[in-house]
Amino acid sequence: MIKQTLLSLGLALGLATGANAAGGESHIEDFDFSFEGPFGKFDQFQLQRGLQVFTEACSACHGLQYLYFRNLHDEGGPGLPEDQVKAYAKDFFVYDAEIDEDREAKLSDRFPPVVDSTAPDLTLMAKARAGFHGPAGLGINQIVKGMGGPEYIASILTGYTGEEKEEAGQVFYENTAFPGGWIAMPPPPIYDGELEFADGHANDAHHVSEDVAAFLMWTAEPKMMARKQAGLTAVIFLSVLAALLYLTNKKLWAPIKRKSQ
Repeated sequence: MIKQTLLSLGLALGLATGANAAGGESHIEDFDFSFEGPFGKFDQFQLQRGLQVFTEACSACHGLQYLYFRNLHDEGGPGLPEDQVKAYAKDFFVYDAEIDEDREAKLSDRFPPVVDSTAPDLTLMAKARAGFHGPAGLGINQIVKGMGGPEYIASILTGYTGEEKEEAGQVFYENTAFPGGWIAMPPPPIYDGELEFADGHANDAHHVSEDVAAFLMWTAEPKMMARKQAGLTAVIFLSVLAALLYLTNKKLWAPIKRKSQ
């Protein structure tokens, strides 16, 4: 039952057709993520919790095949000690063409794709989904709040109302975040108190969904912090350069302006 539930998560993420029946507009909750804004940064502990949620609730059917295991040790990410990452990787098996068989994964390997699963890979999902839109599709909200991919994922996971209906022999579930309002995916196995976190953080469905959405934002853009740092450095450099150019221009033209007066 759990596997069936996880397999259908692709529908919830909007990759499959299904219950896109006529219904109300989707409602995407605006979660307050720590990485938002020009000075925001990933919460390392939240990423570690999100990795745990992915491993225990999602990895049976969803892969992260564009992410290397060694990235879990990178600065700006979950920041797990190298020995812990090695131990974590050993729980996965990858195909090695040199020996023509599966072996335990190493730090240099990518997460393996999930065999016999039609569920989508989640590595880039947070950047593939746009949760916010402005009036007439102008994208104004996206400029202010960002694309809203992690908000879309978290809202899907928390958007079930408990209502269901049957059409053409298929059961659909009402979800306030899914376009059309009805999806074929049953509520996922993310319940209040289902998971226990080592740091004692709140483990209700709302916070669990927020944590895994933040983790998937990191998998989609693991170098976000470095990009923001580079952007800030460039802005400071260009500001100083502009000030120097202004002062130089003023000094060069000062004698000529005095003569013209």
